[in-house]
Amino acid sequence: MDRLGGRGVMTVSAALTAAGLGCVAAAHSLWVWYPAWMVVGVGMAFGLYDAAFATIGRLLGAKTRAAIVGVTLMGGFAGSIGWPVSAWLVTHHGWRIAVLFWALVQLLVILPVNWFGIPTAGPAVVAAPVTTTRGPPPARVFLLMASYFTLRASITAVISVHALTLLTGLGWSPTEAVAAAALIGPAQVAGRIVDWKFGRGYTPMIAAITGTVLLPLGFLSLLLGWNIVVFGVVYGISNGILAITRGTLPLYVFGPQGFGGRLGRIALPSMIAAAVAPTLVSPLIEIVPASQVAGDLAVAGVVSLGLILSLRR
Repeated sequence: MDRLGGRGVMTVSAALTAAGLGCVAAAHSLWVWYPAWMVVGVGMAFGLYDAAFATIGRLLGAKTRAAIVGVTLMGGFAGSIGWPVSAWLVTHHGWRIAVLFWALVQLLVILPVNWFGIPTAGPAVVAAPVTTTRGPPPARVFLLMASYFTLRASITAVISVHALTLLTGLGWSPTEAVAAAALIGPAQVAGRIVDWKFGRGYTPMIAAITGTVLLPLGFLSLLLGWNIVVFGVVYGISNGILAITRGTLPLYVFGPQGFGGRLGRIALPSMIAAAVAPTLVSPLIEIVPASQVAGDLAVAGVVSLGLILSLRR
């Protein structure tokens, strides 16, 4: 993407994701099921936020922040649309039709949008080495940043997979749990609108710290038995800000040159963590009280706050 731009990569993403989802829909054994999901995973890596941010950074350079906010504003509705539509399709037509529907969306909507909507990138700019005149070496700064995003990715992945089980385990009804999950999307958009409206008045670092403070507060609201809407809104705002800072914080700290490669190095441990964390937590969800799981997630949120504050220093 740094060399050629993101148009081709993101178009391939839609094709791979559609193919993988089609195989998932047709799977009748684990020998097809697992490889099919692996194809979906490759497609997602080629086309989700990290790839989109790298594409934007390649096109716009230092003016990337506003475009990243715009992309995440629209992306924030994914949960609000995806949860209810998928639930309706599964209920009325079965899970195979639901998966096939999203495969067709990738093929007939997202693929043409990527190919015809993303401009061709100009000549590549040779990346200059990152240097600092004071403070810790760039490697240490990068390690803190990568650790922060990896931990946040782990928390987000656990909630994405286990939200309904966790919320019902805390005593909320399935209907209330689905409603809270559906609220996360609009809350994400609300957080991004605030960033879009007032972002010029503060740095991406301040935005990251603000979003990180909100994360443990969201889990605390669950543990205190507050209205479940509070969790959906607070967690959603925190997640919405995180999506923006995944692109803007590396740009702010290291600059636009070599932006795509740097995002890739940050994304690799984050994606591994996002893949592993829900599986590791699954046995705990079965045997440990939901309140303890929520408490552990709150502690992880506090640790992520420590990482971002260390990065700021």
